[in-house]
Amino acid sequence: MPTLLRNPAPGRRTALAVLAAVMVLATGPVATAQAPGPPSTADCGTHDQARRALNVLTDRDGIAGAAVLITDPTADGPCGRWAEAAGTADLRTGRPMNAADRLRVGSVTKTFTATVVLQLVAERRLSLEDPVERYLPGLIHGHGHHGARITVRQLLQHTSGLPDYLDAPEWAHPERLRYRHFEPRDLVTRALELPRPQGQWHYATTNYLVLGMIVREVTGRAPETEIARRIITPLGLRDTYWPGDGTRVQGPYSHSYFTGEDGRRVDGTSWNMTFGGVGGALVSTPADLTRFGRALLGGRLLPPAQLAQMRRTVAADPDRLWPGARYGLGLISSPLSCGGTWWGHAGTVPGGHRALIAIGPGGTNDTNGGRLRSVAVALNEVPATLQAELDFLDLVDKSLCEHRPSERTT
Repeated sequence: MPTLLRNPAPGRRTALAVLAAVMVLATGPVATAQAPGPPSTADCGTHDQARRALNVLTDRDGIAGAAVLITDPTADGPCGRWAEAAGTADLRTGRPMNAADRLRVGSVTKTFTATVVLQLVAERRLSLEDPVERYLPGLIHGHGHHGARITVRQLLQHTSGLPDYLDAPEWAHPERLRYRHFEPRDLVTRALELPRPQGQWHYATTNYLVLGMIVREVTGRAPETEIARRIITPLGLRDTYWPGDGTRVQGPYSHSYFTGEDGRRVDGTSWNMTFGGVGGALVSTPADLTRFGRALLGGRLLPPAQLAQMRRTVAADPDRLWPGARYGLGLISSPLSCGGTWWGHAGTVPGGHRALIAIGPGGTNDTNGGRLRSVAVALNEVPATLQAELDFLDLVDKSLCEHRPSERTT
């Protein structure tokens, strides 16, 4: 999905490929992942469509492991939450995949960052129409760019015209850089040396690194600290944290895998994620992403005016997202086969993890996220073909549409 860093496969430019990039950070103590409780004896019906779509990813597309967590408040008791996994979390030991493990969530981090920016807008500490130059004078200058002509809104919705530093030649083989530390300012400077993107919408993690620098200027605190203070801690996201320079995932986690230059599958779990920063470095779990997504779309994190701004979308480039997808302020919308729209974000990291949180269909109607179904997906290997990318989107669609009457007319 369009909410990620960039697809790690060198030179890959197919539609849906950018479905692999996005990240975030978090400081503070790290808690252990919570394992799901004992299976319920209640008759909750079948989830055959979602289960089959999940198994396609591992059995036909060859992805090492995949897991899904579906939450449906319209179902009573234990039937309102369903988790399923397929494949393997650790190829060395053969440990099965599960939906409780931590993973790197890539660009889903962007939604956390956008939420804090919009909280600051609600507090009147900055404006969506403020130019970057007001907060970071001289940062964006030269090569046809100027911070006086780029607004906070444009950064949030990827309409700033800034290049993505991940398009630089050295990132064609990100595994060669996996243990390096990166500073946001250096990455932004590198982005400005690249050719200006074509078109009005261009997904670039560069935008979110600049937003993080603005948050620091406005609050006097690191953006990672603000995200933890305003979102992670209040929501009790015990398995969500910023890894900083730590290359290992703490607590129970699924390993991640990518295809190396020699064509062999490589364990990519260990990685220095400072290159993603507040655009893609967070570690989390499907359960924590579900709690965050439902709190956000349910109006618990933003006043109605700012949430409405977040959901005001522009057309996205289908070659960098997928057909029908639109982008708001750190939020993606995508149509469902059963009618309506899901809202959320996806993220992919070069080491192989991919995450997605989607809420829908329809709008929200109470402070608990409405009576909406949600889905959180975790993969530990990035789809390698266009068909596999389509199968990934199909899993999201089936998870949200199964057992729901279609709203489409014939």
